[in-house]
Amino acid sequence: MMYNYLKFEKRDEIGILSLDRPKALNALNEEVFKELTCFLESNDVENIRVLIITGEGKAFIAGADIKAMQEYSPQNAYDFSETGKRVFDLIANLEIPVIAAINGFALGGGLELALACDIRVASEKARLGLPEVNLGLIPGFNGTQRLPRLVGAGNAMYLMMLGEGITAQEAYNLGVVQKLSEPELVLEDSIKLAGKIAGKSPNALRLVKEMVREGLEMGSKDAGKMESKEFGRLFKEDQKEREEGVNAFLEKRQPNW
Repeated sequence: MMYNYLKFEKRDEIGILSLDRPKALNALNEEVFKELTCFLESNDVENIRVLIITGEGKAFIAGADIKAMQEYSPQNAYDFSETGKRVFDLIANLEIPVIAAINGFALGGGLELALACDIRVASEKARLGLPEVNLGLIPGFNGTQRLPRLVGAGNAMYLMMLGEGITAQEAYNLGVVQKLSEPELVLEDSIKLAGKIAGKSPNALRLVKEMVREGLEMGSKDAGKMESKEFGRLFKEDQKEREEGVNAFLEKRQPNW
């Protein structure tokens, strides 16, 4: 499919998806959401082991398109919020690992998209934040739910109530970001990280993601039982990846997934 606002590149088993509205700082609107939905439901995602999401130009994503939202009715706003949530849930629920390569501003909906990813790599010069309160709004794409699950309620309240951007270092200290990179190396470092992850068992990676995502919505006791069940299931005779991983370890060689 041809996209107006997205670029996709495949490097071996790694996919790189770039939002391509640099003049608008890659702001999110209904058209961008439509294209993201088409991509995330396409065969392109099925043929890669790790997906990297980044932005063209000096921004990752500077937020939602405020100008387009100016004339929204309450129903329009609700529908836009629900659309964004569905798209970000598609990202969060992909079976493969997803890395946000935050090359610049990640504000509002842009940070919410990054929060839907599994790992965040940020430029040391990036600015991140949820500034919606400055517009009389709140995060509308599950940011009020994902951020406290990542950094705790107090830190999330602080960021959302203050409404100011924070530095990449501050985001790293809080646990919003997992790795910092020099500005010109954000994508390269993300690709290196993706390459290391792509070399692991695809089935194990899928289960790690599934256990973490589902476990966060459950009590710790039930989540622990779920983990034990899946751990035991990996020892069924037909679990070729587990057998290959164990054999490769014992034979001191690289596994062939």
